[in-house]
Amino acid sequence: MSPHIAPTAPRPPLRVALAGIGVVGGGVVRLLEANRDLIARRAGRPIEIVALSARDRHKDRGIDLSRYRWEDDMDALVVAGDVDVVVEMIGGADGPALTLARHTLAAGKALVTANKAMIAHHGLDLARIAEEKDTPLKYEAAVAGGIPVIKAIREGASANQIARVYGILNGTCNYILTQMERSGASFADALAAAQAEGYAEADPTFDVDGIDAAHKLSILAALCFGTKLDIGAVNANGIRNLIAADIREAEALGHRVRLIGMAERDGADADGGLYQHVQPCLVPADHPLAYVPGALNAVVAEGNFVGRLFFEGAGAGAGPTASAIVADIIDIARDEYGPAFAMPVEALDDAPAADAGARVGKHYVRLIVEDRIGVLAEIAAAMRDAGVSIESFIQRGADDEDGVVIALVTHEGPARAIHAALATLAASDHVVGAPMHMPILAL
Repeated sequence: MSPHIAPTAPRPPLRVALAGIGVVGGGVVRLLEANRDLIARRAGRPIEIVALSARDRHKDRGIDLSRYRWEDDMDALVVAGDVDVVVEMIGGADGPALTLARHTLAAGKALVTANKAMIAHHGLDLARIAEEKDTPLKYEAAVAGGIPVIKAIREGASANQIARVYGILNGTCNYILTQMERSGASFADALAAAQAEGYAEADPTFDVDGIDAAHKLSILAALCFGTKLDIGAVNANGIRNLIAADIREAEALGHRVRLIGMAERDGADADGGLYQHVQPCLVPADHPLAYVPGALNAVVAEGNFVGRLFFEGAGAGAGPTASAIVADIIDIARDEYGPAFAMPVEALDDAPAADAGARVGKHYVRLIVEDRIGVLAEIAAAMRDAGVSIESFIQRGADDEDGVVIALVTHEGPARAIHAALATLAASDHVVGAPMHMPILAL
């Protein structure tokens, strides 16, 4: 140590309370116990769990919790004099989680959460309370699990103007798509495999319909573009209507299907509208996102000085999520925090939604039709009348579908023209089921 630098007195422990002791909560306990000494050295002070709260104190969680104080009433964590940080792991956009979050911040205590739904819907209100009380609101684990993408964008890339942010934001969907690629499985069979492996819930709606990814995208967009959170502005379409033929045709075109969440400004104008969309897309096979397998997540951010940043890793699970939560706690122990969304709430812009129908690009369209004379002419006429130019056209017999699979690729054109053509075809008596449409991304 330099003789000119006086040693500092040891700092008191940072005292943490955990609300919700499920899989992730158990992971936080295990991590803080296993790496106790290392974490204390990195944080500059010990970090101690002082209290726990959950619905069932008698549930077997596979870990000894007897050394910690148990509170049946979560509000007791807020008023306790020996609690500095409350970690919310209850889940849900509203209800007990939101009540606890508001009470914690209003009491001037730090809040750490993994709750993307709550942040997406109520993050601005929580950030205002945190600013008024000058207390931390941290949520690294809310987006992409163990990948430190929030910290990287909020701090590491803070000097950059971000052109766009996009990526694979839901591990369940990516696992399903990977299974369909590798085995040729149907969506239903791949979903069943994901459920058997614990990657998908019994009710997979939140994941496969793109809602989970939409929550995460809205948070990333606010950070990247300095805009107010607006979950209602995110258009979400999931992978439920994909069939095995879509995966095969994408591969034949030199692409892979991925559920992509993307946010970017409309044009080069920094004051332009904000495009936010979650949807299955065809990704070029040579793009890094095409190589992200299984339940992993990946996020790409493009800055005007730093260039392309690519983050990949586990987007869920006890260990990765606990890692992100404890990283936030360490930041609080170091007194390293600032505005929750990289700038004060009052400095965030109101970003109008961009006209998604005006976005120009190539598109993949798949229909299942009856094997009848005149169907191809009907498809061509619908595309012509909507102003859609067809680049290539493929007709194949369906393996497991009641009809003939028609797949086509368009020339570049506005998305609204595709939507108009598909609305016409969806009303046709000769089209079986809903047409499938995916943008072909030029990344």
